Amino acid sequence: MIAALAGTSLLAFGGRPLLAAPKGAVPLYKQPTAPIDLRVADLMDRMTLAEKVAQITTISTRKRLVMGADLRFDPAMADTAFPDGIGQVARPSDRAGAATAANTGTDVSGHYRTPAETIAWVNAAQHWAMSRTRLGIPILFHEEALHGYMAPDATSFPQAIALAGTFDRDLVERVNAVIASEVRAHGTVLALSPVVDIARDPRWGRIEETFGEDPYLCGEMGVAAVTGLQGKAKELAPGKVFATLKHMTGHGQPESGENTAPAPVAERELRDFFFPPFRAVVTRTGIGAVMPSYNEIDGVPSHANRWLLTKVLRGEWGFDGAIVSDYAAIPELATNHHVAADIPGAAALALAAGVDCDLPDGEAYRTLGASAAAGRVPMAAIDTACRRMLTMKFRAGLFEQPFADAAAAAKLTGNAAARALALEAARKSIALLVNDGTLPLAAGAHKRVAVIGPNAAIARLGGYSSEPKQAVSLLDGVRARLKGKAEIVHAQGVFITRSEDRGANLVELADPARNHQLIAEAVEAARGCDLILLAIGDTEQTSREGYAKSHLGDRTGLDLIGEQNDLFDALHALGKPIVVVAINGRPPSWPTVVGRANALIECWYAGQEGGTAIAEILFGDADPGARLPVTVARHVGQLPVFYDAKPSARRGYLFDTTEPLFPFGFGLSYTRFTQSAPRLSAATIGPAGTVTVEVDIANVGARSGDEVVQLYVHDEVASVTRPIKALKGFERVTLAPGARRTVRFTLGPDAFALWNLDMREVVEPGTFAIMTGPNSRDLQSVSLTIA
Repeated sequence: MIAALAGTSLLAFGGRPLLAAPKGAVPLYKQPTAPIDLRVADLMDRMTLAEKVAQITTISTRKRLVMGADLRFDPAMADTAFPDGIGQVARPSDRAGAATAANTGTDVSGHYRTPAETIAWVNAAQHWAMSRTRLGIPILFHEEALHGYMAPDATSFPQAIALAGTFDRDLVERVNAVIASEVRAHGTVLALSPVVDIARDPRWGRIEETFGEDPYLCGEMGVAAVTGLQGKAKELAPGKVFATLKHMTGHGQPESGENTAPAPVAERELRDFFFPPFRAVVTRTGIGAVMPSYNEIDGVPSHANRWLLTKVLRGEWGFDGAIVSDYAAIPELATNHHVAADIPGAAALALAAGVDCDLPDGEAYRTLGASAAAGRVPMAAIDTACRRMLTMKFRAGLFEQPFADAAAAAKLTGNAAARALALEAARKSIALLVNDGTLPLAAGAHKRVAVIGPNAAIARLGGYSSEPKQAVSLLDGVRARLKGKAEIVHAQGVFITRSEDRGANLVELADPARNHQLIAEAVEAARGCDLILLAIGDTEQTSREGYAKSHLGDRTGLDLIGEQNDLFDALHALGKPIVVVAINGRPPSWPTVVGRANALIECWYAGQEGGTAIAEILFGDADPGARLPVTVARHVGQLPVFYDAKPSARRGYLFDTTEPLFPFGFGLSYTRFTQSAPRLSAATIGPAGTVTVEVDIANVGARSGDEVVQLYVHDEVASVTRPIKALKGFERVTLAPGARRTVRFTLGPDAFALWNLDMREVVEPGTFAIMTGPNSRDLQSVSLTIA
């Protein structure tokens, strides 16, 4: 080792030895084989305060400061606007910048570059950063990638809640691997995905972005998504991007169901329900970034919550990545939460809590230089945040290869393999909720088929979507499936909203008088048909992120809006079979429709290949194997309603029931399955022990199909109240007719632990019910003793 250090010297930096390159040699931070921590330390030792602050800020709308009239990156403008470099750029695919609560103008968001333009812009910016800034620090780019790279031509997969319904970890990992490859091919190494908030209020417009209501399911899907996006190593391999875990926490059960509202949740409930998905991802993956939530918990906004971000996330769980702010959330500490008097004060609070970077436009953290110079912010805190952001850049390999290849990107983006995976994902995400035997349909058995409804002729992709190379509607899919076998009649039925502009701030329901005219036309069109396929639900306007008072997305009701119930009633009066195709972002709390439809399939937002997949399910080319990742309420009066309630909940109502419209984990099939009672490898285990649970499943029907075997646990007597059941295992199984299989689960201390009266995580001795079945309602049980 001493010989290897000949010609070098040791410098002290932060209490650690630092290798210094001899005069005239390549600086250590530019040496690819040097350890990353030493490269970071060497680079920071050379940086000014202004350069460090630049690394923890982002530009979004300020991209305009480096673009001429042709919208290309202008190095000379960048020299003037950002002499200390650019740390991060938000969404290079978006020309104008991102909308925020403070900036909802029509000039922001959704003004996309072409893929080639994005890559040219990224490469030009990186060339400037590497060759014209003093230290040559590359830029970190981030993009939205919730269910596909949110940019033109990229593959659009089913929305997150649909992917959760697949109960298929491997599928979610493969989907996110394709997303990563498309994002990385365009020069970006940080994806703002996945969302692992548990969603307990369907009034909340962002429920579609989540993996549902259950902590275990959200954690498993989150681990799969992160593994697909960034792989299993701390350093990115080719075709991988860092994932951002969102939004920590309490976001999914906001007061009154309104986005960003307070989450009145106690610490034990946080640890029992809201923390576990985040903890699972942090402890089981090398997650690159975590994003705090907009809301407050117990009077402390998440972006100012040192206990949440530093004590729990970093201290208890050992997270060593970057904490990046949600868009404009740091300024909102002053403007919305009023825990800071001004923007500099908000920046100081967030930095002290552990937030490392200010997204999307660096409004708050741009003030840190002056605050540090005045002694209001410790330099050590800025150093810590800068070190973490630089570490991400080194781990991404940006100092060695920051550029993208336009030809390679064009070849893989939205290609045949990606489209095939999008179709598979859509097919596996569709759940059958109602069926009187009408489904599956036989192609050609109905000579005239009416395809009606506001969601029939449009491919609804959901929030955080762009424009893929192709998008197949239900009407497209049915026409292709029945070509030459039946006549297809189409009618609009109703419009839900006055426009289809998903980015519009104002959302207005369609004109009722016009809708009633359209209903009459739809009835006449369907009168001579043998079958009605009715596509109803949401639009990207009626269920979305409400990120500002001028851009709302939450609702007070759960039933169909507009005149969609009137449309169903009028068509139902014809006495013809009606199959409802639910295309929506929130659960289908539609009691009138559910009670009278011959069949109903839940498609959520099924992605660009959704129309083809829906047709395959309708005509029996595939079995509807998805299950509900949420409990479906009958109406808003039951809220909040979730399956893992406490024993004292759900006592009853006058004149109504506590039973949901559909239970968590529910879904029907075109075949029939039987499941045995669970069997245990041991009747008694110790607190640190494990037990194997076996369940025999058999397809006793006449066709192949999918079933999801679900395992739940209940602690029968404990020192603190426990849920009546909690999901602790699941496996999706495909079986041919007559086939049988034994499914095995291993349960360890994690499945039985609780946070006791002293707020310590322990496994208490006692009796546990181990329950298995096809959903959270229809379960068989066996008893396990922990002693």
